[in-house]
Amino acid sequence: MMGPMQRAVLRERTQDQAPPVTSVELFFDLVYVFAVTQLSQHLLHDLTLRGAVETLVLFLAVWWAWNYTAWATNWIDPDLPAVRVLMLALMLISLVMSAKIPRAFGDEAVGFAAAYVAIQVVRSGFMVVAFRGQSMGRNYAQLLAWSCIAGAVWIAGAFLHGDARLLTWILALALDYGAPLHGFALPGLGRTPTRAWTLAGGHLAERNRLVVLIALGESILALGKTFSELHADASVVTAFVAGFVLIVSLWWVYFVRYAEEAARAISRSVDPTRVARAGYAYAHAIMVAGVIVVAVAIERTMVEPGGETSTATAAVILGGPALYLAGNALFNFALTGEAPGSRLVGIVLLVALVPLAAVVEPLVLSIAATLVLLALALATGTPGFQVPRRGHDLPMADDEDRLSEEARRSREETDELKEESESDKGGNPWAKTSSGDADSVTADD
Repeated sequence: MMGPMQRAVLRERTQDQAPPVTSVELFFDLVYVFAVTQLSQHLLHDLTLRGAVETLVLFLAVWWAWNYTAWATNWIDPDLPAVRVLMLALMLISLVMSAKIPRAFGDEAVGFAAAYVAIQVVRSGFMVVAFRGQSMGRNYAQLLAWSCIAGAVWIAGAFLHGDARLLTWILALALDYGAPLHGFALPGLGRTPTRAWTLAGGHLAERNRLVVLIALGESILALGKTFSELHADASVVTAFVAGFVLIVSLWWVYFVRYAEEAARAISRSVDPTRVARAGYAYAHAIMVAGVIVVAVAIERTMVEPGGETSTATAAVILGGPALYLAGNALFNFALTGEAPGSRLVGIVLLVALVPLAAVVEPLVLSIAATLVLLALALATGTPGFQVPRRGHDLPMADDEDRLSEEARRSREETDELKEESESDKGGNPWAKTSSGDADSVTADD
């Protein structure tokens, strides 16, 4: 039974229906349209190996800030006043973080790092209070601890310069991204198994579909803006059309059939948190990163469609779609346990185009990459395409062997949680929950 605090912030959860995505969540996401634009421009203006690594570090921070917020709204209700205030505060801080991206490796490092750490700490602290006295309170208390540990490294890195800052921030990312993999383990407290997180998979699936749309939408905006600024000769028009077809193909590969089937699969999963961690927290990060690189490739091709294809231009033209397909492959693998053959074939074909970059213009290479994605989209994303139960793309969600294996792992983690847990007295979020609480967590999932 929920207390007054829980009733003031938590969603009403039912087993049969995923919590809806609210207008507050959609409003919050608008900041990340700006963030994606900032990241793509950061890479475009410094298309070097160093620039790519710096952009990757900044992207992973931005993604983790958004990702943890999306997970939090799985439990807290943004339509309730206290949560709405939290979301608007996080939105403001996210806007500051996004504004600092262009000079985050320059004179705005402290501002970027402080904003990022504030997002993580404020949100997690709110969740600890919201779940006070419940098993989820312990989960978020340990997440908060790891956010503070990583946050200290982020702030320390902001006061360094050059390679020292870059390496320190990479260490901070390793702490941030590694924490869920070991269950936010802390000495004396143990870890929080995935079954201890009562996730509603359908809500998280919808949130991630929307963020992929945000990334694709930013690519459309960049495509239109660049086209409006150029003289529309034959090569520019061709690059414009090829860019549009490529963006449509990326959308088609994910949204036509597969996104909906994936949402149903995770909703029926025995352990949706385990699936969501790999399939959404990590795989969708790779997909969104791929879309950002594609946006850079399209703009680069439209501005310079002819002439010699530089190594940097070839890297974004072929690397963006390949990165997207790699994320999509990991997403499918997380859901099915099998590598999707069509995505791997697409990546191989893109790699096979690498030698072509030495002898053709950027526009020709871009068209070739677009044809690979278009063929993949038409082959696997059409209503007439049949998905076999084994060996291809997305097997049926009720695959008995897969569910049996998930159930076995789920029982093991539930037993671990019972063994590690002690009774929660006094509402201390750091205290371990009782075996009875562990049972209730499983029942609520």
